Amino acid sequence: MRYALLLTLGTALLAVAASAQTPAPASVQAPTYDRTKPYPAYTAPRLKIGQPDLQGTWSNSTLTKLTRPAGVKSAVYTDAEVAKLEQDMVKEIDDGNAPTPKDAPTEYVIPKDIKPEYLAGGGATGGYNRFWLDPGNTVMRVNGEPRSSLLTTPNGQPPARKAGAKIEPAPEPAAFVQLLGPSPIPRGGPFDNPESRSSERCIISFGRNGGPPMFANGFYNNNYQIVQSPNAVVIVTEMVHDARIVRLNAKHRTDDLRPYFGDSIGWFDGDTLVVETDHIPQSQQWMGSWKNLKVTERFRRVADDRLYYSFTIEDPTMWDTPWGGEYEFHALGGPLYEYACHEGNYALHGVLAGARVQDARDAAAAAAKAKPAKAGVRKTSGR
Repeated sequence: MRYALLLTLGTALLAVAASAQTPAPASVQAPTYDRTKPYPAYTAPRLKIGQPDLQGTWSNSTLTKLTRPAGVKSAVYTDAEVAKLEQDMVKEIDDGNAPTPKDAPTEYVIPKDIKPEYLAGGGATGGYNRFWLDPGNTVMRVNGEPRSSLLTTPNGQPPARKAGAKIEPAPEPAAFVQLLGPSPIPRGGPFDNPESRSSERCIISFGRNGGPPMFANGFYNNNYQIVQSPNAVVIVTEMVHDARIVRLNAKHRTDDLRPYFGDSIGWFDGDTLVVETDHIPQSQQWMGSWKNLKVTERFRRVADDRLYYSFTIEDPTMWDTPWGGEYEFHALGGPLYEYACHEGNYALHGVLAGARVQDARDAAAAAAKAKPAKAGVRKTSGR
């Protein structure tokens, strides 16, 4: 019901925006400046309602990861490093799109060097054809600099947590685990519970596409649409068609209700949309933080086809000082299509039923192993 309400509100705001504002065709134009140089002087166009125009369809796919790769010391890649990374991706695309050899083995074997994001997307069965993947083709640049990480911390890594900081992972509903009954194998894994299968249930996107903070999943569907109205900004995520609503010039809720994506309020600081989010649910914890987590995001259009984004993480119980990162969205150049995900598809039944079959096999094997060996029969000689 809550998710349906979000979609209804998002649809209503889309209608309001369509009737009240001027479209932003500039957002789908070809690159308008040399991205290897600092941002040129730019003034964001204004909508009829007076807000700077952030509307359009955008993508944050990139080769740059959240954290700096091992062995890379600088926050900025060299020209040679950029060329290699981007050329390697060209080769990956060409290799992935090549016809399958006739003598290829019929049983798929997971490559030893498979990317973690591809493995998460189904590497155990071959995953998707390369055509469907969108991990990004270029290194992320901010103000002309090719960044080695999205984080802007000195070492490109999350800062150390405070001594004794309590890390609370996403909850595992105990009632369902108890319903399964006693078992010789550990319970609480991702295949035990429909509540832990958000991807098949199509409730929210996997990864942190919807945020906050917002990141590409490195797999596919890293696309968004931003729609503005006088009282709210809606950020629609292609993955599982999430609709995140930012209430403008509002106050945070005062209860402890924690909706998906938290409670987001926003305001305009000149050409920048500032979004502050708290009340983040435990199921969407960020690096162990959720109860006292506050995320502040900033969106600013820096060119017709570029949207600057930054985020700041604060949790005084977890880290000594705020920290965060930044990157650019690039214009998508087309509409946002339906993800066509729906709850209750056959995958959910298959995943859980298959796990129960494996449970039964493991239980039978454990029982056989624990069963004492049958004592031998002692023979005696007759008299």
